[in-house]
Amino acid sequence: MTHDLVITGAQVVCPGGISACDIGIAHGRIVTLGNGLTGAEVIDATGLIAMPGGIDSHVHIAQPSGPGVEMADDFASATRSAACGGNTTIMPFCLPEDGQTLREAVVAYNAKAEGQCLTDVSFHLIVKSVDSVTLGQDLPALIGQGLTSFKVFMTYQGMRLTDGEILQVMDVAREQGALTMVHAENEDAIEFLRDKAERDGRTQPVHHARTRPVPVEREATHRATTLAEIADVPVMIVHVSNGAALEEIQRAKSRGVRVFAETCPQYITLTADNLDKAGFEGAKWVCSPPPRDMEEQAAIWAGIEQGAFDVFSSDHCPFRFADPAGKDAPGARASFRNIPNGIPGVETRLPILFSEGVSKGRISLETFAQITATNHARIYGLEHKGSIMVGKDADIVLWDPALTRPIKQDALHHGSDYTPWEGFEVTGWPVRTILRGRTVVKDNTPVGEAIGTHVARAKPEVTP
Repeated sequence: MTHDLVITGAQVVCPGGISACDIGIAHGRIVTLGNGLTGAEVIDATGLIAMPGGIDSHVHIAQPSGPGVEMADDFASATRSAACGGNTTIMPFCLPEDGQTLREAVVAYNAKAEGQCLTDVSFHLIVKSVDSVTLGQDLPALIGQGLTSFKVFMTYQGMRLTDGEILQVMDVAREQGALTMVHAENEDAIEFLRDKAERDGRTQPVHHARTRPVPVEREATHRATTLAEIADVPVMIVHVSNGAALEEIQRAKSRGVRVFAETCPQYITLTADNLDKAGFEGAKWVCSPPPRDMEEQAAIWAGIEQGAFDVFSSDHCPFRFADPAGKDAPGARASFRNIPNGIPGVETRLPILFSEGVSKGRISLETFAQITATNHARIYGLEHKGSIMVGKDADIVLWDPALTRPIKQDALHHGSDYTPWEGFEVTGWPVRTILRGRTVVKDNTPVGEAIGTHVARAKPEVTP
């Protein structure tokens, strides 16, 4: 067989284990796994690890963020950053602006992404309204077009849905075979604690974390899994930050509820103490749910090691720090409640987990591949992605497991002006990113054209 590209010499992480085979690629797909392969181009990957291209199924790009507030990444910068971090597919959220239907929002997001992407993309929907057009027309139509997952919020004014509204959305998910993702925090409890903190003069960034304590996430997680049980639908609980919430997920699973769980780098490396800086500096780490403490980090690591988490995503939600359209928005210095929520992380997600997980012996290469790529593809219906096997897209990343260097803002490619992990030492970096057989990043430098496209998805895999 004639191959367009052959990768030889690498340890290849396949679904069945680690192999020493060559990878033969033709027409953007993996067509041969064997030895002694020949091709028009040959990459000698001796000493490197060939991983399935990362899939980050939780990113926010060019998303409406309130009056005068702008996200730091458009699709060009976000996908450039993602590809440099070893990702070949990202899944942004499509949020309708006020007065815009879901279908209109999808058209607008496709226009933003068209011709700009260095990775492939596939949109999730955000449902913030349960009007008859959204539930009766737009959701069914868009699910039929391959947008087979959507997110609902239990927090944030203007975004949150009531329990009854969430059940209505879940009922559409059940009828149409889609997956509901839930941001699980109790908004009423948070508002009570925020009001009290402000009355007491506790307005510094650290009080963002202190007014979103573990119980508000634990309670909402219990409620979200119970609603899924009532509606008889699968559910993904996103960005789980602590052991108590994970225990609620495990209890729901023991009752037969189809629950998936996601966690993120901030919950294994950062703590609420990062927000406790002099002046306004702590705003750099404001995200929701907030980072917890070392005990909760240990609980999240235990969940990763024991297989309790299905996916590991970034929740990339970038703002510029020194910018009145970013973290330093009007009123942000007066009260933590006005600081835009979110941190950049799409480029650092995989290196952090590789370094802290694989390099330190906490997880295997196979587990790394599963929770950063394979499971994302399986759960979200990306049929041709997520694994190195014949017939799949040739989305492959070559890793140097011995390369050690710190994370530095000046070496990253996102639109934000800072990284929450400045100076964090990492061992194991992606050195080449290949999208559908074409190199798009080499040695931390984008080298390819913007060949990324939007990928329609099959119905989700609903068995955790």
